[in-house]
Amino acid sequence: MENPMGQQNGDEAVSSNRAGRSPLTLRRPDDWHTHLRSGDMLKAVAPYTARQFARAIVMPNLVPPVTTIAAAEEYRLQILKALPPDADFTPLMTCYLTDSIVAEEVEKGHQEGVFTAAKLYPQNATTNSSHGVTDIRHIYPVLERMQRAGMPLLIHGEVTDHDVDIFDREAVFIERILVGLLKDFPGLKLVFEHITTAEAAAFVVESGPNVAGTITPHHLTFNRNAIFKGGIRPHFYCLPVAKREKHRLALRKAATSGSAKFFLGTDTAPHEARDKETACGCAGLFNAPYAMESYATVFEEEGALDQLEMFASVAGPNFYGLPLNEERITLEPVETVVPDHIAIPSGKLVSFHAGETLKWRFKAGSNAA
Repeated sequence: MENPMGQQNGDEAVSSNRAGRSPLTLRRPDDWHTHLRSGDMLKAVAPYTARQFARAIVMPNLVPPVTTIAAAEEYRLQILKALPPDADFTPLMTCYLTDSIVAEEVEKGHQEGVFTAAKLYPQNATTNSSHGVTDIRHIYPVLERMQRAGMPLLIHGEVTDHDVDIFDREAVFIERILVGLLKDFPGLKLVFEHITTAEAAAFVVESGPNVAGTITPHHLTFNRNAIFKGGIRPHFYCLPVAKREKHRLALRKAATSGSAKFFLGTDTAPHEARDKETACGCAGLFNAPYAMESYATVFEEEGALDQLEMFASVAGPNFYGLPLNEERITLEPVETVVPDHIAIPSGKLVSFHAGETLKWRFKAGSNAA
């Protein structure tokens, strides 16, 4: 029987380490999948990401979406203005692919250092994806240029057919889309974003070095039972939706394996509490405030704290061809009480782990010697 919170390995691992737990110092990590939103929400949430991470791949699913160089440059300025004066943070901008996207604009944006990558949303797969791609073949001219330029393609890997069970949409996407895509573009750099299944983890492992995957803290922490424990719990609802326990365990194995093909991507996706607690439910978890504490908890439970730096700080930069961060951060083995909510000017946010006590505390570090 599935554990509602999917934490069957936790008690033994934590109790065995409690007596001799030491602070953990590692290179400052990066977040390779984040949603910072816009306007007042951007101002409220961006500092949380900038506090823990040196860089972040910023998703382009705004309204309207970021499809041009000018839009990306403007969004980047908005992000920087939303940060505290002392923040040391670099937003890495992405281009939202549409059926009618101009290939020359995508390529030029990458050449000029504006677009780090391009994001593929199947139309209506998730929040603000109504402008997404309806048929992968529509963007083949863009993908040809991206392959030639070494520009990464970031994929939300789910089919959107209503006749496909929501829990099967990632696995079906692999069969229908990804296998053929890599046959047609064998050299394309591809990141399978926020993977949620054993099939996705296996696909990444079995593909070439040009294919990698990001994994969120929430998909490592709970399985689909958490959404329904004691009633509908909207703050556990995200897309891709959490899957069965066997998939959560497969993700844990992948994340803690030390493989350079898997790296940190929080997929932090804030919505005001009132928008989560409605008929809509609004898919997404706001996990930026305690992201590293959450990942450290998982890695400790798996007896793999020695692999956390590879996952959080090394594998991602290496895949993107960027330098490693020289600054260090420390995770202290001190309990952190996560508040029930975080007040913002327009209301409140409920963060991942709200009301829980985590066994780690993030502490900003210093430049390496």
